[in-house]
Amino acid sequence: MADTAPSKPTACLALADGTVFYGIGFGATGQTVAELCFNTAMTGYQEIMTDPSYAGQIVTFTFPHIGNVGVNPEDDETGDPVAAGMVVKWDPTLASNWRTTEELKAWLTRTGRIAIGGVDTRRLTRAIRQQGAPHVALAHDPDGNFDLEALVSAARAWPGLEGMDLAKDVTCAQSYRWDEMRWAWPDGYPRQEAPAHKVVALDFGAKRNILRCLASVGCDVTVLPATATAEEVMAHNPDGVFLSNGPGDPAATGEYAVPMIQEILKTDLPVFGICLGHQMLALALGAKTVKMNHGHHGANHPVKDYETGKVEITSMNHGFAVDAQTLPEGVTETHVSLFDGSNCGIRIADRPVYSVQHHPEASPGPQDSFYLFERFAEAMAARKAA
Repeated sequence: MADTAPSKPTACLALADGTVFYGIGFGATGQTVAELCFNTAMTGYQEIMTDPSYAGQIVTFTFPHIGNVGVNPEDDETGDPVAAGMVVKWDPTLASNWRTTEELKAWLTRTGRIAIGGVDTRRLTRAIRQQGAPHVALAHDPDGNFDLEALVSAARAWPGLEGMDLAKDVTCAQSYRWDEMRWAWPDGYPRQEAPAHKVVALDFGAKRNILRCLASVGCDVTVLPATATAEEVMAHNPDGVFLSNGPGDPAATGEYAVPMIQEILKTDLPVFGICLGHQMLALALGAKTVKMNHGHHGANHPVKDYETGKVEITSMNHGFAVDAQTLPEGVTETHVSLFDGSNCGIRIADRPVYSVQHHPEASPGPQDSFYLFERFAEAMAARKAA
């Protein structure tokens, strides 16, 4: 039986410029302040909400059918939702999927995440594209009582993601091993029982499916916290080093991560980075990063591989980008976004050190970019054979 429609709005989204969107609240009650972004993916709302890269952000979903497949523990990219909140056009639909274990509304309530439905997401998305990602306050009160002046003031007072190191908030508390591989019918997630390569993965906010992809190409993965030193990395005698995705300003996280990466680069180890890891590898090589107007968030982003001429359909989630104009000599731009020409990949000439801005593990293509993990494994094998 459908819920009875409330007589007045029970949630509101207040932008720093004073604009207010009203709607119907669901999930947790209360208030949160963050940057607002939009995501154009047609599937994967649970993976998006649990992606550590969304720390400090509220996500507007442009696809209206949110909630239709429910949620289940296997699809979490980390233990609990990390995105600060959710904005959708319609009240979430009831789940209809054989893998469902919980309704979206109940999951958001249980995990303390605020959401608002009934919002004109097209208008909101246009505002984000035209004016840049705004700072917002999202409030949910079943009684519909809101102090709009206080909400707008809270949005204006929020400092923003520039200069914010969020990797420390989402990284693991201690090191751990990972051997779970990619999901396969009908058994789910198999274990890697015969790994060929020892990999240290630096956790700046790593998604579980990235670690699964590493295990699937033969890696015995040891995950270390974001603040690990080069000495701690090398103590594991790795065959390769992986730099994970994560949230916040890469320059802020780079204060402690870049010196570590620079020490690793003095060795002959293969290095592979994704998203924030890509940006920090670029910083370690002497390039710069910039804050984007509204970022790239979606599962339909075309990226061109300059080295093969191939166009890959990729998943993206980033609000900062590497400034390709600042890449030093000896560092090649390998991938570029066909939406806006922004940098999406680099490598060091004649060395197995490379990174990409997009997410090859998210498989929107669906397998367009999986070769990047295979390349990493091949580089480690070649080094050991030399």
